[in-house]
Amino acid sequence: MRLVPIECVKPNTLIGKTLYDIEGRILVRSGVILSEGIISKIKEINILSIYIIDEYSSEEIEDIIKPELRQKAILTMKEAFSNINRLTVADKFSKKESVYFNNIENMAEDLIENVLNNKSVLLSLVDIRSLNNYVYSHSVNVAVISLVLGTALKLSKRQLQYLCTGALLHDVGKSFISKEILMKEEELTSEETSLLQQHSNLGYKYLSDSYNLSANSKIIALQHHERPDGLGYPNGLINDEINTLSKIVSIANAYDALSTGRPNRKAMFPSDVLEYLMSNAGKIFDYDIVNTFCKIVIPFSKGTLVDLSNGDIAVVQETLPNFPLRPIVKILKSSKTETINNDINLIDEISIVIVSIRYEL
Repeated sequence: MRLVPIECVKPNTLIGKTLYDIEGRILVRSGVILSEGIISKIKEINILSIYIIDEYSSEEIEDIIKPELRQKAILTMKEAFSNINRLTVADKFSKKESVYFNNIENMAEDLIENVLNNKSVLLSLVDIRSLNNYVYSHSVNVAVISLVLGTALKLSKRQLQYLCTGALLHDVGKSFISKEILMKEEELTSEETSLLQQHSNLGYKYLSDSYNLSANSKIIALQHHERPDGLGYPNGLINDEINTLSKIVSIANAYDALSTGRPNRKAMFPSDVLEYLMSNAGKIFDYDIVNTFCKIVIPFSKGTLVDLSNGDIAVVQETLPNFPLRPIVKILKSSKTETINNDINLIDEISIVIVSIRYEL
């Protein structure tokens, strides 16, 4: 099973994972053979990539959380975010408002249990996104990434609860930013960028004024764009002035955002995202936390077709802990015919690197 951009999917392809609409209803079940009509409908609802099954990637890629839990979490965030601006002043501090936050805290508990019960310590993102659902799925993904990273950092269960709740709500302030700015496809003006950056303060103020969340969760909404070098916002904090949970969410937020394609920006190549994080460790991101993150993430899932720097085409077979950019690959095409179907461990072959992902031979 491998993730392929929808524009590269051809008719008669076998879909690998079930697709859902913005309301969590099943659109296309896994195992269905895609026709031109189905592919067109998938494009219409702004799903950019889907998982397919073919001769190179027949094995299932398991999500670190259960698919039904992911859908439930996305719907929980959609309900909460969609209703925030509809609440009247009279609703403040009322049961009507608190129910949304209670649901989010309960969802955080479910996500924690799911992550802690998962035997895998490596993180491979397998969610399929519609741009129509981006804000909500992004919040859930940031929470899941943060949890896996927090677990690797050996945080207590209580700290994980604060972390997950804060990660789910880290972008709540964007509910108060105009949709024209949030959805703009062109580059933002300096004035628009300044307005967008207000979401950190707006989110923190809303959480502080509206609901009795733990301060450890609230601070994440305020600080997730702060940087160790002091060039972040809103307060230009440095190093230990930034809460540790906020540092974790900062990395999770960047990784998910850069890994996701948008209409005005293609998703970054997985190794480029990790290189970006590593090159900015100690400046934009906490050095030690980035170091831990790069040991647990899987940028190339099993079954991914890749181009190698020596001109060969290969399929990823396995990623070993601590070496995310150096997986074991199986050679599919090569000018050296004797190497075809051989496995190569890129940890040993230091002169060979993965230069790109490909979607067909």
